[in-house]
Amino acid sequence: MAKFAWHGRERLGLLRIKDNAIILHAMRWPDEIRSPQSLAPAPVELTEDEIGKALALMDALATDDIPKDVAVDRYTEAISDLITAKQKGKEPSHAAEEEAPAGAVVDLMAALQESVQKAKASRGESGEGATVHELPKKTVAEKAAAKKTAAKKTTAKKANRKSPAKKPQRSA
Repeated sequence: MAKFAWHGRERLGLLRIKDNAIILHAMRWPDEIRSPQSLAPAPVELTEDEIGKALALMDALATDDIPKDVAVDRYTEAISDLITAKQKGKEPSHAAEEEAPAGAVVDLMAALQESVQKAKASRGESGEGATVHELPKKTVAEKAAAKKTAAKKTTAKKANRKSPAKKPQRSA
């Protein structure tokens, strides 16, 4: 029996020798052990229809035919080839990059605009764009008045602030 510290806690352990190695079995206190009943999931009632749908889903997702190229670990093979080449003092060969399968290139902006047009048509709106209205321009007098009110507000805030109290200094 032995005491050891682990994660900032003192624990009990059992030391054994097995095949020229010292093995430590961490012992647990009774308050550290949970009963298996507390770990069991709560019972759930299912209808026959739900069970049938779950079984049908499992059958649909299950497959016996696994493609051979899925189970190939290309990364490990490349690392193994790299190590072998380095051991032999040769320059490692660079793997050929696989080309992505050619697919249809989609113009996202065109697809978005088409989607917007369809949505407007389904709501009965016209296909025209939004109308843009000019904002009224401020005059020089209005701009000057706005600056004055802003300046008054900042000086009022500064006046309302309290100055920090001075700390008494100690004499040595």
